[in-house]
Amino acid sequence: MSCSSSSIQSVCLLVMGKKRVMLPASEVDMMAAKYTSQRIQGPHLTGFWLKLFVMLAEAPIIGSMIMLLLKNKNRVTEMLKNTVIPEAPMFIPEFPPQESEPGVLCLEEDGRPEERVELALQCLPDYNPGCIQIVDTSAPFRYWNICDYAYAYRSKLTTPSQATEHFISAIEEFNNKNPLAPLLISYDPDEVRRQAAASMQRFEEGSELSILDGIFMAVKDDIDCYPYPSTGGTTWFHELREVKKDAICVSRLRSCGAVLVGKTTMHELAMGTTGNNANFGTTRNSHAPDRYTGGSSAGSAAIVASGLCSAALGTDGGGSIRIPSSLCGVVGLKPTCGRIGMKGLIYHSGTVASLGPITANVEDAILVYAAILGSSPAERVSLKPALPCLPNLSSCESWCSLGSMGLGKSTEWFNDVFSTEISDKCEDILNQLSEKHGCKTIEIVIPELPEMRTAHIASLGTEALYELNPDLEDGKSARLTYDTRINLALFRALTASDYIAAQCLRRRSMYYHMEIFKKVDIIVTPTTPMTAPIISPTALTVGETNLHVSGNLMQFMLAGNLLGFPAISVPVGYDKQGLPIGMQLIGRPWCEASILRLAAAIEETCAGPKKKPVQFYDILKGNQM
Repeated sequence: MSCSSSSIQSVCLLVMGKKRVMLPASEVDMMAAKYTSQRIQGPHLTGFWLKLFVMLAEAPIIGSMIMLLLKNKNRVTEMLKNTVIPEAPMFIPEFPPQESEPGVLCLEEDGRPEERVELALQCLPDYNPGCIQIVDTSAPFRYWNICDYAYAYRSKLTTPSQATEHFISAIEEFNNKNPLAPLLISYDPDEVRRQAAASMQRFEEGSELSILDGIFMAVKDDIDCYPYPSTGGTTWFHELREVKKDAICVSRLRSCGAVLVGKTTMHELAMGTTGNNANFGTTRNSHAPDRYTGGSSAGSAAIVASGLCSAALGTDGGGSIRIPSSLCGVVGLKPTCGRIGMKGLIYHSGTVASLGPITANVEDAILVYAAILGSSPAERVSLKPALPCLPNLSSCESWCSLGSMGLGKSTEWFNDVFSTEISDKCEDILNQLSEKHGCKTIEIVIPELPEMRTAHIASLGTEALYELNPDLEDGKSARLTYDTRINLALFRALTASDYIAAQCLRRRSMYYHMEIFKKVDIIVTPTTPMTAPIISPTALTVGETNLHVSGNLMQFMLAGNLLGFPAISVPVGYDKQGLPIGMQLIGRPWCEASILRLAAAIEETCAGPKKKPVQFYDILKGNQM
């Protein structure tokens, strides 16, 4: 057997044939691994050519040939079929025990959500109400945070019902846009008024449930929120699956008094990263309406970025919280796999997806995360989660602990972006963290990134098919959008042996990352290697498939999903076109407190002033800005 050059040092090729034989991960010289940029290969189609491609892709013989060609062009067959992988499969993330985090407050998963939110509030710095009374229009732009709304309600500067009327007027304006650019798929103004009136009465009686009482929040359309249907962005899925009660995460928000305004738009069945949806209309980016929000949690990010909601729930199987948060200039938190129970979601039994909050700032993310966290009984057995913790941002110890924090950076990967404005801005943040807080940036090497990407696609695709197959009979798949049908055709081309091989690669990737986490606390990357893509006009009516862009947007996402690590996207600035840039922080398993602490430091001392979105509504004071 002889070795030949490859993108990684762990791969050797046999002299005879094309079979690859991998060394055991524990024997790989990680520092000798070489990074090779590899883009997903696939067509970019809209209009007639998209329809034709779908017809061919779904044809019995030629479709199989097309899918095999795509698999070969993207090295899927090479990695999953023609490779000997010595590791055993890892079907769910397996995390070794972690050291406790400094300067944190631990929460009880079985406690009442309102009590957890109260403890989270104690972790935040003292609230200064002065900014809410500023009328100077030249003052720097800032989003109102949850504490601003709570102060305004308690001080009778406004009421939840008054704010609701402002919200309803703004939503009507969005719904009348041409072409359609909706934020919500399901929405009932009378239901919103009812919740707001109940909240207002609690404030009048001095019996508000928590700091979240009266706070507007939206829910992605693959998460159950009674009485609304869960369509998953389709035109028919709700016909098969009746919503009888809230998902457990939604019920926790409701118990805290949140006003749940409706179900947000999304890329159909979460099978895309742009947010395009030809069924209901494609949500536009609040900073540039001719550009995508990112997806699949498109409406959740846009409704927060536009100022209409303080928070929204999203799901993340391949960056679907972090990508739109980055492109829209807001904060998106994907907790550790299993940290939040998935009961009541369309996709509820996979191993790569999580749900989490999208908010305008880190403090609000902490409050909403505290409300919704809590593992299911089955996950406590299989994943053995550590106690959930929050950073105590009101203590000096918490901030001082930043000085001992090691930040892992793979320079070649970090700089593999489409504009140096993105990597330069993120690099500047690292320099400021070093200067202001003493954080140390440590060079790391992550072997087998292309293999991790392939393992993620195989895992995500086969798990999605498993959950959807019973509902795609009797020709129902023909009622899906064209790009969703292409993705389903690709996923159907994956075999059982492909899935097993992907789980073996998952174990290898987990080993490499846990070795890295012995040296660093957090891995840092840009969230996305590009800012918001332009929406093609023809994509609005029949949709669009662009596997190249989808792969680019997911470039830095995979460890959070395939390996289940917690990750957060935090805004760090803008490019020359005024489009938001996000930075991603990937933490050790169960260490949400560490990434939240660092994100708060970036937001507070490093990121600079925020830019007011082109589409922004001041719901608190009742005007469009």
